[in-house]
Amino acid sequence: MSDGLYDVAIIGGGPAGSTAATLLAQAGRRVVVLEREKFPRFHIGESLLPFSTTTFDRLGVRAEMDRTFMPKYGGEIVAGCGTREAKFYFKNGFRSERDRAYQVTRSEFDQLLLNNSRAKGAEVREETTVQKIMLQEDRIRLEMAMPDGAEATLEARYLLDCSGRQTVVGNFLQLKKSYEHLQKFSIFAHFENVDRPNGIDGTLIRMVRGLDRWFWMIPLTPTRMSVGVVMDTVSFRALKLSPEAALEKCVNEQPLVAERMTKAERVTPVYSAGDYSYRNVRLYGERWLLAGDAAGFIDPVFSSGVYLAVMSGEKAADTLDQVLRDPFHKRKLLRTYERGINSVMNLYVRFVSSWYSGKEFMEVFMNPTDILQIAPAVNALLAGNAGQSFAVRWRMWLFYFFVRAQRFIPFSPRLSLVPAKADEVAPEIAPIPA
Repeated sequence: MSDGLYDVAIIGGGPAGSTAATLLAQAGRRVVVLEREKFPRFHIGESLLPFSTTTFDRLGVRAEMDRTFMPKYGGEIVAGCGTREAKFYFKNGFRSERDRAYQVTRSEFDQLLLNNSRAKGAEVREETTVQKIMLQEDRIRLEMAMPDGAEATLEARYLLDCSGRQTVVGNFLQLKKSYEHLQKFSIFAHFENVDRPNGIDGTLIRMVRGLDRWFWMIPLTPTRMSVGVVMDTVSFRALKLSPEAALEKCVNEQPLVAERMTKAERVTPVYSAGDYSYRNVRLYGERWLLAGDAAGFIDPVFSSGVYLAVMSGEKAADTLDQVLRDPFHKRKLLRTYERGINSVMNLYVRFVSSWYSGKEFMEVFMNPTDILQIAPAVNALLAGNAGQSFAVRWRMWLFYFFVRAQRFIPFSPRLSLVPAKADEVAPEIAPIPA
């Protein structure tokens, strides 16, 4: 079976793929989405950033998201030793334009975006697996396995790979490179009845940073919460435990998490993922483009995953639409796309690498100051302001300078990050200055 020529074929119907599909369809392009799974399905990456809101407006899903998902007004980062805690609110970010994002159940969020693509005119084929890619001079040819087991072929002028960690094109062309210093292992599940504060603070993502691991606690609904722990892959292997037993052990060893889970009931399986930080060395070719996790994935810390997926999906759609209108400038347009995505990813790689480099990140972060508005600049990056502003970039340079200098001169109080007994200390709360 063969179909007529599509303008763009998209592998993957997650946030990057559905964002691109909707925008291309709205631009009048013939676009097809090939998704190997059947939605809805469980997925991690549930905490969004405010800078995606403009894209949600453009997609036409903002009102439905407001009705469906919990608002997120910021976050809190807690030292694992229990002595310091810093809360940040998006409204206080440097030149902030948005005061909130969303905490989402990904099965519902991804379904919403994919349904929106269908409604806007994109063709969506679920349970369809791309088995072979043939790069031709003027088109891409794909061989697929259909839900009924039959085989089919499809041709498109351009291919946009949004296949997530499967990174179909990256593996096909052997472009995928791991970040050796970010080889982590995460274990996570959903729980009902986890204790949380009332009001706005009950919407914050909570991150508890220990010496060799960190925890996330993401409120998804008024009663449900996503709870996970991240550690080095070698540390997980050394535990010699199943993911279920490892998650229970880690929670019990950290009072700042355990104290909120005395009434908690796990309502999903315990999931795990390992060695997930990577980057593709090229993001485009003559007839293909990479977006979302198919371009690269850094780390779940700071909730950049969905933000990068939506942002790159939007930019990829705009780039391909321009290429289709103006093929003469194709190479320049594709290079500009690659530079832009790599620039943002580089920013978050540096931020994440600083987080994992030692205790100094936490020591500086937990001692916020309004001098030169460095703290609001860090807040802005946490909100998804990916350094397009020079005013944010130079302040982040100063932040990294203080983190490096903290190794030698303790500008900020030292932290052990080693868990204390639940009744030993009360954390000192240090709100990020406006």
